[in-house]
Amino acid sequence: MTPTITAFERSPDGGKGLARDMRVRWALEEVGQPYDVRLVSFSEMKEPAHLALHPFGQIPTYEEGDLALFESGAIVLHIAERHAGLLPDDANARARAITWMFAALTTMEPPIVDREVAKLLEGDETWYEQRLPVLEERVRDRMGQLSRRLGDADWLDGEFSAADLLMVSVLLRLKRSGMLGQYTNLSAYVARGEARPAYKRAFDAQLAVFTAAFTGR
Repeated sequence: MTPTITAFERSPDGGKGLARDMRVRWALEEVGQPYDVRLVSFSEMKEPAHLALHPFGQIPTYEEGDLALFESGAIVLHIAERHAGLLPDDANARARAITWMFAALTTMEPPIVDREVAKLLEGDETWYEQRLPVLEERVRDRMGQLSRRLGDADWLDGEFSAADLLMVSVLLRLKRSGMLGQYTNLSAYVARGEARPAYKRAFDAQLAVFTAAFTGR
């Protein structure tokens, strides 16, 4: 059965591949699973039909038969467990990959998003100039730790896995800030992820939605 995911009808990321449906698209492309996309508006995301799928009124969601999932990390893990190619066969390596999936979303992403939110919404606050350096230092701390762990390896733990898919997706949020460029190995790591054919297909598919919404086609 072909799964259906939801995505923004008009994505606020400007077609840069940062909306979280991108992670799910990428995972599905990596495993060669066709999928359908249902676009939702911001108002539709708060309506009962969508809230039944995602109680927090966000995207993405994933529907396959009588299974409905939300949260991009949980969806990617489900895809990785159902299809070969995104998790190692060895039990210990598989457990390590899942650990890195959690690390990407619970250790690396929160300070990055906190910085984004501050820059987007708090610039007019009197305490913004004092707060921003603190947030950026938290991000640099995490990036330094990750950079040291990655070293000169291509991927986090052996072959490319769902862990790298999620970690690259998180780090891409820093690409325009200039902060990613301060860590040569992390920049190269992200570039390797972007160079994967499955990533390019997913990016093009998401960009097409933004382009159609922007041009009215």
